[in-house]
Amino acid sequence: MLFRKFSKTLSSKMIVRLHNLFLYPAVIARDPTLFHIPLLHRFSRIHFFHRFELPFNNPELFMPKSAAQPSVALSIDGIPRLAKSDAQAALFDYLHCTRGLSFLDAEHISKNSPRFLGDLIAKVEKEQDVSRALSRFFRYHPINEFEPFFESLGLSPTEFQSLLPRGLIFLNDDQVLLDNYHTLSDYGIPRSKIGRMYKEVNEIFRYEFGVLDCKLRAYEHLGLSRSTVIKLVTCCPLLLAGEVNNAFIRVLHKLKEMGFDSNWIGSYLSSKKTYHWNRVLDTLCFLREIGYSDAQMGDLFRKDTALLFDGSGKQVYVVVGALLKLGLKMNEVYALVLKNPQILSPKCSKNFWKALHFLFEIEMEPDNIGQILSIHLKFLGSHSLKGPKTVLRNFNGDKHSLCESIKNDPSTFFNLAFKSNICNAEYVAARNPSNFVEKTEFLLRIGYVENSEEMTKALKRFRGRGDQLQERFDCLVRAGLDFNAVSSMVKQAPTALNQTKDILEKKIDCLRNYLGYPVDSIVAFPSYLCYDMERISRRFSMYAWLREKGAAKPMLSVSTLVACSDTRFVKYFVDIHPEGPAVWEKLKKALPSS
Repeated sequence: MLFRKFSKTLSSKMIVRLHNLFLYPAVIARDPTLFHIPLLHRFSRIHFFHRFELPFNNPELFMPKSAAQPSVALSIDGIPRLAKSDAQAALFDYLHCTRGLSFLDAEHISKNSPRFLGDLIAKVEKEQDVSRALSRFFRYHPINEFEPFFESLGLSPTEFQSLLPRGLIFLNDDQVLLDNYHTLSDYGIPRSKIGRMYKEVNEIFRYEFGVLDCKLRAYEHLGLSRSTVIKLVTCCPLLLAGEVNNAFIRVLHKLKEMGFDSNWIGSYLSSKKTYHWNRVLDTLCFLREIGYSDAQMGDLFRKDTALLFDGSGKQVYVVVGALLKLGLKMNEVYALVLKNPQILSPKCSKNFWKALHFLFEIEMEPDNIGQILSIHLKFLGSHSLKGPKTVLRNFNGDKHSLCESIKNDPSTFFNLAFKSNICNAEYVAARNPSNFVEKTEFLLRIGYVENSEEMTKALKRFRGRGDQLQERFDCLVRAGLDFNAVSSMVKQAPTALNQTKDILEKKIDCLRNYLGYPVDSIVAFPSYLCYDMERISRRFSMYAWLREKGAAKPMLSVSTLVACSDTRFVKYFVDIHPEGPAVWEKLKKALPSS
């Protein structure tokens, strides 16, 4: 019996050591006996990465210097991995076996409460066997189980301190909370998002059994899919309080009238934001009131969903309220917004608000401010202004002169005050109409939407004439890439088309000639085309040499080779072979860095 117990303990320790071996090679250096385990050497981290066989008589030869020295492998949160693994096992055993929590609950809590684990380890840090020490600690010091529970739900200690129930330390003593928690997790809501829901609307965790599930199903009955409901209640947990939210139902109904599917809304919700459906409803009603039809609103929101969802329509209150206070009549405000609906987007309304403050700061009369804003609403909404003090330097600090300049020649003021050198797409068009038209036509061909914010940004990012951009684009297509793939690539990495056709061809040839890779291997990493030739040539040459020596995998991704830092590249692709440093120095001399 004693032998069996000893054998089981020894087996558990070996498994733990094996797990840590895969995580950090320095464990081998600390315990050379592990080299005698059959086939263990075939699974070292270096072998996984490069298929490189280590000589067992000197395991430190090809290891990084930091790994060759005895050290402790740390996890991301700074806790030693072995200690963290033992602490997780001890906490799981306590919650599941001692306290009777379900396997899934105990496992989730033990694996997702690193700060609580860190505090536990600190209490027994002098002990060699963390697992046994914690088991003994739990026996005489019951923990407040709500602390690791709330942390595992995504809350920090500062967030959940005020949420801890008074007079309770055991989770099973609050069965109502657990029942509602299980209802949400069983429905499909990520456990890490439930903490935010509890923090914002903890009343939904006091429902009697079955009530919360009925509320979730009620939103499905509105025509929403389960995935949409999950997104919806995660970012708007208030929807689960009380009856089904009437404002949300009306918003959903109006969106259907515009031609949107019930689940369209789910594509644009973010769990990092909070939505106020009364404001969203007010925005829809306002646009209808100023003259937009359902079809026009549908087109408007398809081009820019931020008009509706970012800020939940708060921009309507900001812009309309400011214009009315400046003396404009409601019908004038309606006409302005109807002509410039983009002013209701978060970015444009923010720029508008900055422009308003700027004009007040230089002591311009309210009537003149209203006139300037109404005439140049599109310009002022499209770009951010510099600070008043910066602009006043051009007028020797004379506010009156600046005000007169704005009234007499606004274009001069815009050139001085806008942060961007290219103030607006219309200014670009005015300076060089043919170039603007060609570039716009090119961008439309590759999928940009006319008059959209993305189009305005693209006009700044893509350099060169329209015919030059088309030539560079065609160069990539002729190289063997699909038209749609190239369109997606240049949207992700616009600077790729700011290079000459010759440079692009060289980079494609380099990919094929040095590595023998197909050209479509850069579709997932379009930024490859933005790196300089010297970096690409040196690294590809080094990697090709390693492959010939059998010291590297044959088809590593392009991003792995090019995107990593010089230090990391040297560590994994130079120092890994005895002759590597010498070869690398030769390559650097033959292909000097630009």
